[in-house]
Amino acid sequence: MSDTITTDVVIIGAGPVGLFAVFELGLLDIKAHLVDILPKVGGQCAELYPEKPIYDIPGFPIVTGQGLVDNLMKQIEPFGPTFHLNQMVSGLEAIGTPEAPRFRVTTDADTVFDCKAVVIAAGGGSFQPKKPPIAGIDQYEEHSVFYAVRKMEQFRGRTILIVGGGDSALDWTLNLQPIARRVTLMHRRDDFRAAPHSVEQMRALVAEGAMDLRIGQVTGLNGADGRLSSVTCRGNDNATFEVACDTMLPFFGLTMKLGPISEWGLNLHENLIPADTEKFETSTPGIFAVGDINTYPGKLKLILSGFHEAALAAQRVHRYVYPEKKLLFQYTTSSTNLQKKLGVA
Repeated sequence: MSDTITTDVVIIGAGPVGLFAVFELGLLDIKAHLVDILPKVGGQCAELYPEKPIYDIPGFPIVTGQGLVDNLMKQIEPFGPTFHLNQMVSGLEAIGTPEAPRFRVTTDADTVFDCKAVVIAAGGGSFQPKKPPIAGIDQYEEHSVFYAVRKMEQFRGRTILIVGGGDSALDWTLNLQPIARRVTLMHRRDDFRAAPHSVEQMRALVAEGAMDLRIGQVTGLNGADGRLSSVTCRGNDNATFEVACDTMLPFFGLTMKLGPISEWGLNLHENLIPADTEKFETSTPGIFAVGDINTYPGKLKLILSGFHEAALAAQRVHRYVYPEKKLLFQYTTSSTNLQKKLGVA
């Protein structure tokens, strides 16, 4: 167990609304750590539609999902947020009082936070990996089968089978190939959804004999005590063959699940978190819900609505973080103090 990290606020979710919450909190001198199950910031915008145009962000007639994320990252840079990626919040415990909230937040990577407020900006829940329908795969998970790469060094010297044809599969093929004993990429067809440049790099490595490419699908796992020795595969001609490996990384995409949020006692309504419209606080004082994860009368699932919710939540969070200070509302256009925080005055 790592040492406890003490901070003002933990934001669960590093999508656009979670990122903008950093900005609104930062204007009020409130420090934040963000936790996200994905390996990069941006949530659905970055993971599902990075090149898709968005037309309803105020001030941007058109902006791509990744472009919006990049701009938000630049906007929050002055506030120095800390990101904990590839981690899922597994526990949330209230250790204070309703008048003076404090929380212990834990992740599946054994990161522990002590904070005064929690902002849940987890979209519709957390992204969970889609598991391949292979009998007995559970016994190999976290021993020989992994759905994410948290530390590359863990895979040094291993014989790795990567399964999939998207960006994640190709990216990790290229990143792990230099440190692995051997990498094999398997896809059900010789056509890939990944970035063309990544596919070109992969094919060049195959041509050089530096890695292998197999066409087919994994149908069975072989080994004992959770340790892979090989996998059984079926080709497009229905012929079976084996691929020797001690590690398998399936990248079959992501699905949305509410995950541990359902166990936090937040009076869920149809897998959403009810919040008030004054400060977007949940039924637990000190826990806030902003963005697509919340519900209230008239709710619109728009990014711009989430920005509004984050701004109002930050005002209430200030009362918990600085109970002795009176909050004076200021405009960034006219406040020299706020402009100094942003590095423009």
